[in-house]
Amino acid sequence: MRTPPRPFYTAPMDAPLTSLPFGQLLDSLAAKTPTPGGGAVAGAVGALAAALAGMVVSYSVGKKSLAAHQDKLALAGASLVKARTLMLTLADEDAAAYGLVNELSRLPETDERREREWPAASLAAVQVPMAVIAASTDLLRHFEELTTISNRHLRSDLAIAAILAEATARAGRWNVVVNVSGLDAPAAARFIAESSAMVKAAASLCAKIEAACAEPAP
Repeated sequence: MRTPPRPFYTAPMDAPLTSLPFGQLLDSLAAKTPTPGGGAVAGAVGALAAALAGMVVSYSVGKKSLAAHQDKLALAGASLVKARTLMLTLADEDAAAYGLVNELSRLPETDERREREWPAASLAAVQVPMAVIAASTDLLRHFEELTTISNRHLRSDLAIAAILAEATARAGRWNVVVNVSGLDAPAAARFIAESSAMVKAAASLCAKIEAACAEPAP
């Protein structure tokens, strides 16, 4: 486990990630404090990936040459807005889950509350980054579809969005790896194997998207 954290934000704990100015978030990340850390970065990068792909959709909606794809583009745009919100929500959930684990870790191992809450808290600290990996992989599937239905002048942006989404998946896996120590050995091994498989899938999708984005326009 990481060292016990101070509060996740310089703002109150109930303040969402979106309430922090970007510069303040960067300052908090650079400070000599345990948090915000990897969970916040993973969620923020995933949200950036979704937002950048949303720009690709925005430049595709209403384009005459893409008239046949307008319905799909509208659905993709709505999905990307939801994904952006989800990534930021997961960043907040990561903070809450990780904060509880560290609060409990300060109690004696024989403490009644620790014994009662530790299993669920440890599981949550792994399940949240697993959800980040899954959400990142879903994003990449959306991006793969966009390679054939979106504005080709924004191919570099779509490729960058894919790279960011893959990075989010890889970051999520590191958060899984560091937190499975709170689980029993079989559960830890299962989460490691599942996260590795999802990251491998994410890498494959990213490679396909980059290859498609690199193809010359017809």
